[in-house]
Amino acid sequence: MILRSLVTLVFWNFLTLSTAAAEEVVLGLSKDRISITTNFDGSEILIFGAIKRENAIPEGEPVQVIVTVAGPSLPITVRRKEKKLGIWVNTDAVDVDSAPSFYAVQSSGPLFEVLTDVEDLRHKISVPRAIRSVGAPAEIQDSTSFTEALIRIRRNSDIYQLREDSVEVAEQTLFRTSVRLPAALTEGDYVTRIFLTREGRVVSSYQTTINVQKVGMERWLFELSREQPLIYGLMSLAIAIAAGWGASAAFRLIRT
Repeated sequence: MILRSLVTLVFWNFLTLSTAAAEEVVLGLSKDRISITTNFDGSEILIFGAIKRENAIPEGEPVQVIVTVAGPSLPITVRRKEKKLGIWVNTDAVDVDSAPSFYAVQSSGPLFEVLTDVEDLRHKISVPRAIRSVGAPAEIQDSTSFTEALIRIRRNSDIYQLREDSVEVAEQTLFRTSVRLPAALTEGDYVTRIFLTREGRVVSSYQTTINVQKVGMERWLFELSREQPLIYGLMSLAIAIAAGWGASAAFRLIRT
């Protein structure tokens, strides 16, 4: 019985590897660098490519394509608020070890149909799998609700995106989709991954990066705030005073 199980496992691994070797991703991006300026209001990335094969298209279920774009991952503290004596106050808190600052998942079909849970766990493709939360304080019994709240808030802000049936696949060979990046982007490398799946199993994958960086005045102010915080604070205070004085002077001029 054990020998039969081992033979079956080896057979399926060989079959998966053979399929993966026969189908590979050839990828293209409309842009691999995004510059954040003072008037930056978001961007759209066109992701397109082809499936390279050495043999004919395999029979059976058609190939499916999943595209993910992940911004830099950072730790974050999620707090729960409760109303006490008529005032909303922070009560419990859970530290999430790593959560993408931006995360988009786009697929050629319903995600639960084109990807098995085992493959999702292995490659961390879905939004919940992309967030790493190791533990929570012992007194908090519903720690998963904090992660769910984080996902819900970021989905409402379009920072986390799940768009099923948004990847177009033509003749099981060409594919294309576009990913919307919001205005509030974190600097860094945005990891872009493409997965080919058959019957829910990943048969091939490809990874590249999109660089997001502040430029011009935005870059100068960002570096000044990090390298010379005192000067940055004094300059901000001076600008606020000047703006207040200017508004007051304009108001007096209008009244007269």
